[in-house]
Amino acid sequence: MVINANLAKEYPFKSNYLDLNGQKYHYLDEGQGPTVVMLHGNPSWSFYFRNLVKELSNRFRCIVPDHIGCGLSDKPGDDRYDYTLPQRVDDLEQLLDNLQLNEKITLVVHDWGGMIGMTYAVRHPERISRLVILNTGAFPLPKAKPFPLGLRICRDTWLGTLLVRGFNAFSRGAAWVGCKENPMSAELRALYQLPYDSWQNRIATLRFVQDIPLQPGDRNYDLICSVADGINQFANLPMLILWGELDFVFDRHFLAEWQRRFPAAELHNYPEAGHYILEDRQDVVVPIISEFMDRT
Repeated sequence: MVINANLAKEYPFKSNYLDLNGQKYHYLDEGQGPTVVMLHGNPSWSFYFRNLVKELSNRFRCIVPDHIGCGLSDKPGDDRYDYTLPQRVDDLEQLLDNLQLNEKITLVVHDWGGMIGMTYAVRHPERISRLVILNTGAFPLPKAKPFPLGLRICRDTWLGTLLVRGFNAFSRGAAWVGCKENPMSAELRALYQLPYDSWQNRIATLRFVQDIPLQPGDRNYDLICSVADGINQFANLPMLILWGELDFVFDRHFLAEWQRRFPAAELHNYPEAGHYILEDRQDVVVPIISEFMDRT
């Protein structure tokens, strides 16, 4: 109950749910004004964006879903949900269509949220007004970047399955190493891990890793290549890139690819910060995003 009290204090938002073929898809819908859609990755959840929602919701409408299997959404077995990138994008599309958003939206994307959000953007380029990029990718693994051994173990071995689903190693590990300059307190780490409290409830944290396409022939490799080709059309949109350079996955190789594709983007990079840049450098990153939103 202490954790739940902490959650209510840190995350004081009303929960909303959309029925997706019998699955409860949780999302925040806070504030009024131009719409900002924030998409989390793995193994976080909408909680990651709480401070940004608090900052923006006095003048923007903030839509923040929990992907199925994550956060406060349902966590079905494989027999009831297809844990793949195309399904994630379909879910987002259903949510935004259901909310009848007629105006253009700003996308704020982190980790897997980048691949999900940019796949949606390539499907619906006319709906996108601005992009905020936080330690993520929307293209295949850069050639110079080795696939991390820890992810390889999680993706391809039974040991990885045991570690992720049996011991919550992925969520625990990310909470420990995701912030480098300002490590999370034990209470904050517990809130990040809160939704992933059993073997069943850790299914998405494993399936996300298993869904990473690395080479031709992998499921969805062709899709991410087509998205990589399609995102260049957004070069003239206002784009803000905020980057923690000590991310063990989305490191300087990914940042270099974003810079190569979008040389005009506004960049703020933090050499001592980690993967959870909104958490690690909340003090500067949240105000920068806020100012960017008002200026553009």
